[in-house]
Amino acid sequence: MKTTRFAAVAALTGLLALAACDRAAQSPEAPEASRAGAFKHDLPEDVSGYYLPMEAVRVDGWRLHHVFMGQVPDFIAWESGERSASFAPVMMEFEAEGQGARRTRLIPTRYDVTEDRLRFEAHSRELGAVSFDGTLDQGALATARRNLGDEGVVLKGTLKVGSRTFNHVAMRWWAGD
Repeated sequence: MKTTRFAAVAALTGLLALAACDRAAQSPEAPEASRAGAFKHDLPEDVSGYYLPMEAVRVDGWRLHHVFMGQVPDFIAWESGERSASFAPVMMEFEAEGQGARRTRLIPTRYDVTEDRLRFEAHSRELGAVSFDGTLDQGALATARRNLGDEGVVLKGTLKVGSRTFNHVAMRWWAGD
């Protein structure tokens, strides 16, 4: 009798385990788990603020408006799974030209941020695949922070939007409102 009960419990446990695996594979959270290393930061300094292009970058009726970087706690929260559909520790925003305040905010699918580097990838319905790979100048950032926004270049890199590549995109820092 004990052997039969044990076999029944073992079989039921196995079925429950298989069902759980099947649910996990179908869960919308499963892709996030597979991208565990997609979001990384190593920031001993605060780099938060808005990074505005020094010269207009235009593509398909859209203009790069800014890159935003949050504070270290924002990165920690995002990387630990606390995510929002409308806010991330690194975001890029484009503005539709000739249409006033119509904007599209790009939430990352991948980022790697260090004190001297920003790598960002996202996808947008309007623009397709978007990536930025740039260097962050800590000395220029410190000067900009002291002056509450300096006109000097703080972030410089390559922006890719769909099949277009924009080299030497230069940005200044602004604290925001």
